Amino acid sequence: MGYPIIMSRRRSGKLKTEHHLLEGLEEYLSEIGEWEVVESIIPGRIVRQNKGRGSKGLFLKYRTLSGYKLLYKNGTSVQEVFVVCNDYGLFEKKFKERFG
Repeated sequence: MGYPIIMSRRRSGKLKTEHHLLEGLEEYLSEIGEWEVVESIIPGRIVRQNKGRGSKGLFLKYRTLSGYKLLYKNGTSVQEVFVVCNDYGLFEKKFKERFG
């Protein structure tokens, strides 16, 4: 008989962590967390990539029922980030102005 897996959940302001954060991601999330339009930030799973190439940074992927899914790429790994927001248009505008 196996033991249940207990996930540690912590909340710091708008940031709810259930997973580790990739190096460099916390700075991005701290800035986004200051935006009034953002209600909550939930980092997701980390996927290791075999190739260490490609774009690096924070990218807007698509709209969800409650906000947006973002991807953070640091060259060797990718981490999903879910942002709950109260105004889709305003969040997308602020994101594109700040991160391109």
